[in-house]
Formats: sequence, C-alpha cells, structure tokens
Amino acid sequence: MADPLYELLVPYFDTLLSSRPVPTSSDPVTNKYLSHLSTLPLSSITSQEPRSLAQSVHSTLLSIQSLSSRSNAAIIASADHFSSLEETLPLLADEAKKLQTHIPKLDASAVTFSTTYSRSTENDVLDRRKKALLMERNADRLSDILHLPTLLSSAISSLAAQGASSTTNYTAALDLYSHIKRLHLLYSESPLINSIYAQTESTMQDLTSHLISSLRQQNIKLAVGMRTIGWLRRVAPELENQESLLGYMFLVCRLSTLVNTLSALEPLKQLADQESTTRLSTAKVSVNNFQGGQQSERYLKKYIEIFREQSFSIISMYKSIFPASTDRPSLAIKGSALATFPSHLTDMLFETLKEYLPNVQDKTSKESLLTQVLYCAGSLGRLGGDFSLMLTALNSVESEEEDMNDDEWVEVMKKHRELAGRLEALASGVGGKGVESLRIKP
Repeated sequence: MADPLYELLVPYFDTLLSSRPVPTSSDPVTNKYLSHLSTLPLSSITSQEPRSLAQSVHSTLLSIQSLSSRSNAAIIASADHFSSLEETLPLLADEAKKLQTHIPKLDASAVTFSTTYSRSTENDVLDRRKKALLMERNADRLSDILHLPTLLSSAISSLAAQGASSTTNYTAALDLYSHIKRLHLLYSESPLINSIYAQTESTMQDLTSHLISSLRQQNIKLAVGMRTIGWLRRVAPELENQESLLGYMFLVCRLSTLVNTLSALEPLKQLADQESTTRLSTAKVSVNNFQGGQQSERYLKKYIEIFREQSFSIISMYKSIFPASTDRPSLAIKGSALATFPSHLTDMLFETLKEYLPNVQDKTSKESLLTQVLYCAGSLGRLGGDFSLMLTALNSVESEEEDMNDDEWVEVMKKHRELAGRLEALASGVGGKGVESLRIKP
C-alpha cells in the first residue's frame, strides 16, 4: 500500500531546491514513514504531522550542531588522516615487502639462538646466568653468611665488659665458630667460605687470648675455671692434644696470679729488706745486737697466708679440672703438668723464708710463723705435696747464721702435731675427757 502512496508523492519532492537525492521506494526509512502516514487520519496529516516533522527537524538540527561542536577536532583530524592515506598506503606496502624479505633471516637467527642457548648444551653465558639466578635466590642466605664474622666479633667484643662469669656470649661465639667450621668442611672449595673462615680464625685468636687472660683473674671459682677450660678445649683443641699443654697453661696463669697477688706486699717487703740490711750490718759487729724483726714478721705472715690459700686453690682446682692426669695420689707423675709445679711453689716459699725468717728474733713470733708454714705444708699434703720434711733444710740454714737450738724446732713440731691431733679428734667426735688429754701442756 506504500507504493501507491510513494508514487502519489513523487511529484511533490523538492529536487530543485535541495541537493539531497530523491528517496527511493526501497529505502527502509521511506517505507517506514509511508507506513506510518497510512495509519493516520486526514485531519492528523493536515494539522499535527507538519508540527511533528518541524519538531523532529529542529531536534535533529540541534543534535547535529552539538555533535559538530564536540567532535570538531576529531573530525578535522580524521579528515587530515584520510587525506594522507594516499601517501601512507604505498609506504605501508613497501615496508610490508621489506618485512617479507627479512622474515627468513629472522627465522634463521631464531633457530641459531635456540640451538646455541639450548638447555641440553653447555654454554658459558648460560652458566653465568644460572649462577646469577642462583645467587639472587640465595641472596638472604649469602647476606647471613657474610655477617657471620661481624656477629662473632660483636659477641667477643662484649665479653671484655661482661667477664668470664657471663656464659651467654661465650656460648653464642662458640656456636657461631662451630657453624663456620662446619660450612668450611662442607664447602672447602668456595673462596667466600675460605675468606670468612680466615677472618673467623683471626677473631678466635682474640677469643683465645681473652679466655687465657680470664684464667689470670683474682679469686677465680672452680665453676668458672671449668667452664673456661671447656671453652678453650673447643676453641683451641690443639692445646689439649699436645701433651696436656692446656694444663701447663692453666698452672702458668694461676702462678702469674699468685705472683701478682704477692707483689701487692711490696711495701712490707721493702720494710723487711731494710731489716735484713740492718741485721747484716749489725752481724758484722756483734751477733746479738740486732733486736728487730717486726716488719719481717708482718711480711712473712701475710706472705705465708696468701701462699697457703692460693697454692691449695691452684692445685685442688687443677685436680678437679684435669682428673685424668691426677688419678694417682702422688703429684709427681711423669708427663703431668703437676710433676714439678709443687716443687717450684716450695722453692718460692723457702727462698722467702731463708731471706727474711732470720730477721725475726722473737721466739714466740718465730714459732708462730713456723707453725703457719707447717699448716701450709699440711694443706698441700692433703693434695700429695707435703713439704714439712724440707723444714730441716731451713733449720740448717738458720743454724749457720745463728746459734739456734734444735730443741726449738722439736718443740714447734711437737706443738704442731699435738694441735693437729686435737683438731682431728674434735673432727672425729672424741669426748671431752679425751680432748682434755690432748691439750698442749705449758
């Protein structure tokens, strides 16, 4: 029904005033509008339809204007690009031909690359890349390993402030050292591990020196000494393997402490030396004119007291720390560090007694000193180092300088034995009657 209507309206198309082409009957928009007109009554076509068309034209015009204002730059750019297509398309075709020419070369290069850097073949570049990737994956572990010498140095440097009584840093330092030694055994061919191990050895020498110096501290306890020797066994095992060098070193350190302690008596020793000089100068004139000896008595009393405490402590601590070398009761065991040490201590004591005991002229004071020496001999005698019989040699030296009666020595020995028997009886629980019988007679 639209075709007759279209034929009816064709003569009225304004083709002269408009540059638009005449709509054809096959145009979907034209057919849709003609179908719409056929449904309207004549009154609507003459009255409402012109207004509706005018509104549609006005709305369409506004939309076109708004679109042109918004897309002005894009439209101009599109127009420019479209105008350059005539030059661009031939260039694109030439580049496409060049690409087609180079594709075989690219393919050959790709095949060569895949063959050269295949995982099944050995290649230095791939090896370096694998090592770099491995290092990247283990960067945290490598950082921890590189910090091991620094951690060890920090642990050792804090030991000087805390002393040998603190076991935390010693244990941490020795654990770090054991870990580094384990790494060195596992990766002995690694230059990095070898360098870290060399730094560690240098640091452990400082720790060894610190441990050895801690053995020279005053009034060291048995527990501290045993811990220190145990740490030295871990740090320097060669000292333990080479004929008990660790035991010799312990005795030397403690002997140095004893000598330093005795050196604190230097003011008293100087006064005693003055008395010795006075006695010798007086002896040239008359033997019985010298009446001094008080300063020598004070010096010897302090000297013997320190000597008794320190010597007993050294030997008892040694036998507790190194029990394997002191299984037999005698100290003079061949090859033991104690074979000659007690005799050296005895020589130190007797040299001092020979030099200053003749200065003591008071009989009671001299007997008190000799009793103190006998107690010292008995103290060491419990450890197998009794030197009481050597007092006879001291008696002979004094007899050469003075007319000392042998009865004095006998009296001193008797009093000492009676007192020792009394103390032993008290310790064993003897009754009061027995104790009265053991009292020293005037």
